[in-house]
Amino acid sequence: MTDLILILAIFLALFGGIAALVVKSAFDKLICLGILTAGVVLFLVEKGYLDVAIVVSLLMPVGTIFILLLLGKKQEAAK
Repeated sequence: MTDLILILAIFLALFGGIAALVVKSAFDKLICLGILTAGVVLFLVEKGYLDVAIVVSLLMPVGTIFILLLLGKKQEAAK
């Protein structure tokens, strides 16, 4: 079972990282970084760093909300 979790974590981390490099839109990059974070959290849980996984899981959505607010203001100013 742990091998399946590691394979899933590797796939999520690689897919999120490569997609974040390829995608041009800032909103799409945030989605890709969320996928990358999901893979990283799985790695952290697998290695037993549950406290770090909790902090990453709590701070990533908060950071994403602030970045989305900033991107929304940036697009309003461009109009």
